[in-house]
Amino acid sequence: MSEERLIFHVDVNSAFLSWEAVERLKHPERSPECSVDLRTIPAAVGGDQSKRRGIILAKSIPAKKYGVQTGEPITDALKKCPTLMIVPSSHSLYQQYSRAFLALLEHYSDRIEPCSIDECFIDMTGTERLFGPPVEAATRIKNEIYHKLGFTVNIGISTNKLLAKMASDFRKPNQVHTLFPDEIQDKMWRLPVRDLFFVGKSTEKTLHTLGIHTIGELARMDLQVLKGTLKKQGEAIWRFANGEGVSIVDPNPTDNKSYGNATTIAFDVIDESTACMVLMALAETVGRRLRSDGVRAKVVTVTIKYSDLSKVSHQCEGVHDTNSTNELYEIARRLFVELWDGRPIRLLGIQTSHISSINTPRQMSLFDSDCYEKYEKLDKAMDSIREKYGWDAIKRASFLENPPL
Repeated sequence: MSEERLIFHVDVNSAFLSWEAVERLKHPERSPECSVDLRTIPAAVGGDQSKRRGIILAKSIPAKKYGVQTGEPITDALKKCPTLMIVPSSHSLYQQYSRAFLALLEHYSDRIEPCSIDECFIDMTGTERLFGPPVEAATRIKNEIYHKLGFTVNIGISTNKLLAKMASDFRKPNQVHTLFPDEIQDKMWRLPVRDLFFVGKSTEKTLHTLGIHTIGELARMDLQVLKGTLKKQGEAIWRFANGEGVSIVDPNPTDNKSYGNATTIAFDVIDESTACMVLMALAETVGRRLRSDGVRAKVVTVTIKYSDLSKVSHQCEGVHDTNSTNELYEIARRLFVELWDGRPIRLLGIQTSHISSINTPRQMSLFDSDCYEKYEKLDKAMDSIREKYGWDAIKRASFLENPPL
């Protein structure tokens, strides 16, 4: 009989803020304006307001008490807490701490699957003789991270990744929680349905119309009703609510399943021509990445974020798989025209998915022209020039006087 899996989910508490705090305590001379631990005062890491990226990336527990939320504009956060200390982000620093975090965990298992810069899954199956029972081992890891690296983590323990991640989101910070299958009813089913993985605001509203407010109510709901209302997502969240999840921790990164790029624009875009210039620039970067990896995309998605921070997106499946800049742009432009309601635009993005190898033959149709071959030659020439002389060595004429990004 095979041994039951034992999975840990390790999540750094307020990672960016914690890492900034640790670094400032190590080197107080670099930040004389603040000699206290950022984690003990109302503080937050925020994007660059001058570039319209002024949102809260991470916050301290004292800031949370004022209602400051991750992802909200810095201006809104300061209204809630005028004394909030805003720290600029430093991604090179965060990469450094992330590497140290993962290196420490490698002493406990060789099966580690990073799922972001500040969290990962560890397969601890069969390590009880080395590190003790699950809670004891997790507590040991948590304490070692704090004593050696200076920041705290939450660790969730279960038999699959879904339940382990749910457990790590229980009470914070610096905690160890279990969520084994026999604990689901007591610990998970009483939670609001929005706490379940894959349930966003829109799905939550739909579930409420069905009289579902807790994860337990979702788990006990008739599966056919959910599938009839939410299609495949309905079945997925029903299985999640019943504790079903993947238990294989994969230390090898998977192939890139999507390619995309988005930009927050330094001014409100209020005309179609400017928006299309931005979309062309995004199509160039996405197309080049697809070609560089030797793949094509079938589905293109365009995202618009308006000046009021509301977001909409629209996607379509192309006639052919493509990595052509011009074809990507034409699809994106068409989607944009269908989607845009005329309001001022803050952000534009292009995302591609349904990726296939460039070695897969392109399916031809009766309506094909020779444009694709011309586009292919043009892209190849531009990629070659830019690879040799730099990205700015060749530009579209429309970008010379009015750079879009």
